[in-house]
Amino acid sequence: MSEQSGDEDWRPSASLQVLQLRAQVLHHIREFFANRRVLEVDTPLLGSTTNPDPNIDSFSTMYTGPHAPKGVALYLQSSPEFAMKRLLCAGSGPIYQICKAFRQGECGSLHNPEFTILEWYQPGFDLAALIAELEALLQGLFKTAGRELARTQTITYQQAFHASVDIDPLHASLAELANCLKHHGVEVRGLHNADRDAWLDVLMSHCIQPHLGKNRMTVVTDYPASQAALAKSNPDNALTALRFELFIDGVELANGFQELTDVEEQQRRFQQDLVRRKHQHQHQPPMDAHLLQALTQGMPDCSGVAVGLDRVIMLLAGANRLSEVMAFPVGGYKWLKGCRCILQ
Repeated sequence: MSEQSGDEDWRPSASLQVLQLRAQVLHHIREFFANRRVLEVDTPLLGSTTNPDPNIDSFSTMYTGPHAPKGVALYLQSSPEFAMKRLLCAGSGPIYQICKAFRQGECGSLHNPEFTILEWYQPGFDLAALIAELEALLQGLFKTAGRELARTQTITYQQAFHASVDIDPLHASLAELANCLKHHGVEVRGLHNADRDAWLDVLMSHCIQPHLGKNRMTVVTDYPASQAALAKSNPDNALTALRFELFIDGVELANGFQELTDVEEQQRRFQQDLVRRKHQHQHQPPMDAHLLQALTQGMPDCSGVAVGLDRVIMLLAGANRLSEVMAFPVGGYKWLKGCRCILQ
């Protein structure tokens, strides 16, 4: 939509045509999962805890009323993951959800503090089966929009680094990573006290990701074990995790795991995250005791994936910014246009 000014700031930043495309995408997704007998579920946007991942900052608010006269902190969820895993532990079978998610400090051409997420879990699926299902969904969406994607490419995280920057991300030293960034003209100010994964993330976002998925889906597998998040470790390579991300036209669209089901390992990772948050002077949310209790009862072996739907719609519409496919971006059109919170 063209730039707005003055008394036109109230208007949506997305055109009616794009909003109609969004409705078609949601209809297609629901039809896709209905045909596959995957149950649509609905979990709370507000919770008493949140993801402790140091890379994610959550919004919080205060509830005051019955059962909490002095007030209790609640968090807007950054993903429906924890609640959906409790459903899996309760025997839900395959499930999906389309909902809003919220993350602090994220705005720019590919980010909005409030966004729409599609997340689903398939008990009994390994990563290959889940990737095939994700590919089928996205191929259908792009065909509906009149765009044919070339054959999907699958590479490992290690191969992606070798191809773009000729460095081994699993073994390179911090000095080698720093020299690689400098060689490619990337500003490293503020990274000198960062951990290894922060250096890898900058290399990935600046030097590798822009080249991934040119008119095709590129699936990057075998992320470093230190970036496993809630994924199982790779039994064939202790340096990597059973995690993948999917890219089209240099845009990350999906993040998937062979899901961690070991309650002791999950609790260890939560504690590790909280230690890192404390070291980085970040807020310390309470550990999700309900999820740990659910995992104690047992979660089926499964794979799960989260998809950024606004980004998918952006690519389908041929847009360049999320604000072009959202009716009302957070803060309004003018504010978002000038936002410099993050690089993308």
